[in-house]
Amino acid sequence: MMVQSLMKHKYIQILLVSAGTAVAGEFKINPFDGDIFRIGLGSSVFLLFLLLFRHLPYIVTGFATGIFVLLFRTMLDMAAGDGMAALQILGRHCSAMVYYIVFALCMSLIKRRLDTFHPLVLGGVAALIDLLSNEMELVTRMLLLGTSSFHMSEWTYLMAIAMLRTYFTTGIYSSISVSQMRIIQKEQTRRIEQMLGFGSGLYGEVFYLRKSIDTLEKVTLNSYELYRSLKEEGLEPPQTRQVLDITQQIHEVKKDSQRILAGLVKLVDREVTGDMPLSGIIRFTVKSNAKYAEMLGKRISFGHHISPDYTTDHYIPLLTLLNNLTANAVEAIKEQGTVSLGAYEKGEFTVFTVTDSGGGVKERDREHLFEPGFTTKFDEEGVAATGIGLSHVRDIVESFGGKIEVSAALYTGGAMFTVKIPTAKLRKEE
Repeated sequence: MMVQSLMKHKYIQILLVSAGTAVAGEFKINPFDGDIFRIGLGSSVFLLFLLLFRHLPYIVTGFATGIFVLLFRTMLDMAAGDGMAALQILGRHCSAMVYYIVFALCMSLIKRRLDTFHPLVLGGVAALIDLLSNEMELVTRMLLLGTSSFHMSEWTYLMAIAMLRTYFTTGIYSSISVSQMRIIQKEQTRRIEQMLGFGSGLYGEVFYLRKSIDTLEKVTLNSYELYRSLKEEGLEPPQTRQVLDITQQIHEVKKDSQRILAGLVKLVDREVTGDMPLSGIIRFTVKSNAKYAEMLGKRISFGHHISPDYTTDHYIPLLTLLNNLTANAVEAIKEQGTVSLGAYEKGEFTVFTVTDSGGGVKERDREHLFEPGFTTKFDEEGVAATGIGLSHVRDIVESFGGKIEVSAALYTGGAMFTVKIPTAKLRKEE
């Protein structure tokens, strides 16, 4: 933990950039006679560091790297025992320090625009900065060591080398950036899927709560009417008072439920906004229920077809009902089988189908299947299944002016649920 904390410190990172550049600079070639001028990996590594560590101050990093390279090369030459004095060695490598300082100064001028450059443009700009830094390095050598200037052919060679190594470096940087973007996109996709699952479940709970509040409203009204009728009939005060107390308690429960509902509705509005194509709804339903089937240890093959596709801003209720119908299909299959989802337009309706290869629904159960409290699913101990029931799925469908039916699947032998919703209620106007 302490090492990770130190690694996040700005000056520790600058030191690592300086050390890494200095070491990389020792992997070099000498394109001209003698050891006057070298072309090493140091400049390429330094450019890559600057592109990756945008948060570092470029000018400070350039000065630190230049000084570190100067001292590092001086120490290496002194350790090699060339017989040169320390000041001579410092003068010999002083031009390398100038290179990194000039390079960092030039990069700081375009730092804020780096993200706007196309990779090819970035490579070209970096090559020009590299060439300018090389020229300043050579000028420094001429002033300190009295070396001769280069011919045009040698400058052309330097430019070619600058282009080669900067485009190589920016190519590596672009590959790293693409990989990071893919990781970010994958994480964003995971978060969106979590949000959709959360929104779908929350919508079902909100729908439950709204329905419960309507029921409480009716019970409160009926209870108060009973109190009035009992009072008019001259019933003793203790009995009438008890009825009135019950009415007031029901009313308090209703108010508490309304407060909870208001909070949930705000949460839904904040978490789930925008729109989604039907194909996206179907794909998400398939993906989430494939995980559910895997969790149950079942081998289920999922299929889907959509024709045509359009965008809707009512994707949360659609996800809620399709997800629950598909989960029921998964649960209806014992060990292995198939589940298929479909969406198509027929006349003025959009039709959604969920078909499975499970045991199907018995004829005698079909007329009761959508009644509140009815279930055909029990665990090993005989306890009825919980969750959003088909009666609530039916209520969601009917809230859109649609209808839901169940029939025997023609080819799979299981059940097929068919949901018909007016397209005008779903399709988002372009």
